[in-house]
Amino acid sequence: MKLSTLLQYAGNPREAADEVVALEKAGLDTVWVPEAYGFDSPTLMGYLAARTESIEIGAGILNVFSRTPSALAQTAAGLDNVSQGRAALGLGASGPQVIEGFHGVPYSKPLTRVSEYVDVIRAALRREVLEYDGKTVTLPLPEGQGTGLGKPLKLLTKPERADVPVWIASLGEKSVEHTARSADGWLPFLFVPELHERVWGDALARGKAERDAALGPLQISAGGMVCVGEDVKGMLDLARPTVALYVGGMGARGKNFYNDLACSYGFEDAAKEIQDLYLDGKKEEAAAAVPTELLELGNLVGPESYVKERIAAFEEAGVTHLQIAPVADSPDQVPALVERLKGWVS
Repeated sequence: MKLSTLLQYAGNPREAADEVVALEKAGLDTVWVPEAYGFDSPTLMGYLAARTESIEIGAGILNVFSRTPSALAQTAAGLDNVSQGRAALGLGASGPQVIEGFHGVPYSKPLTRVSEYVDVIRAALRREVLEYDGKTVTLPLPEGQGTGLGKPLKLLTKPERADVPVWIASLGEKSVEHTARSADGWLPFLFVPELHERVWGDALARGKAERDAALGPLQISAGGMVCVGEDVKGMLDLARPTVALYVGGMGARGKNFYNDLACSYGFEDAAKEIQDLYLDGKKEEAAAAVPTELLELGNLVGPESYVKERIAAFEEAGVTHLQIAPVADSPDQVPALVERLKGWVS
């Protein structure tokens, strides 16, 4: 397996970039740069490209409602050029709270939009003339829309690579099936190796059955917090607020994909309690309600021997890029932890 991590920045991302430089030297293979409704991902990715030499730099993720597919293709091509072939394009639909609340765009046909965006982005990177008649994307605009002066165009400059890897963040059954069929890689969140077959097994099988062999095997980036030590309970408690945020607060009642996932894993009662507490403003109580079993299975926390067992479990589940959130006694110890992990996954 390869090692990957999500860029963590609470305030100044330049400081986080300094940490990535050290992690690259320690053996980290991929850094994913989030966006959500914070700083945009491409700017930080370009900055990382200038600061690093070998690490793969991925958007984790860019949503398909905030940009046109052609603009995303331009971004992928530009980042791949400045990084000399080290870019990866992570795409997703996000959710209605961000798309409608922050971007002011209707959250409609998310799965169709992701699928059509992938088609157009790949065609653009191959420098094909862009003509597309879809349900969410039409290129060029047809007569009766706009000025009528639109003409089919192709990317003006030649990309570094015509096949920049496209990863999709998906959780729903149909979206995971599409990911397994069409994407280079899959970015699931709150992934539990022992339970993933229950939730996504059939969808993954259907998608892979129709997968183009030219894409190669589906890559999967998943994992969790990594902390090596004996105080398992204390270390696991560090992961509680994040799980509570997603299961409880990332969406409204009845429209929270992460809450649905926790239910699918078999934690229905806990998922409801976490959401009720979180939406009532009781965030600490919501964190305390996160089942310890879910934390144990979704993270890599404990003595060295146990962490190695968890690495093996993720690998057996098909994970190709172990997504780690390394935790150590002090920030300057994190590169050493990454170096140890690199030895365990190699």
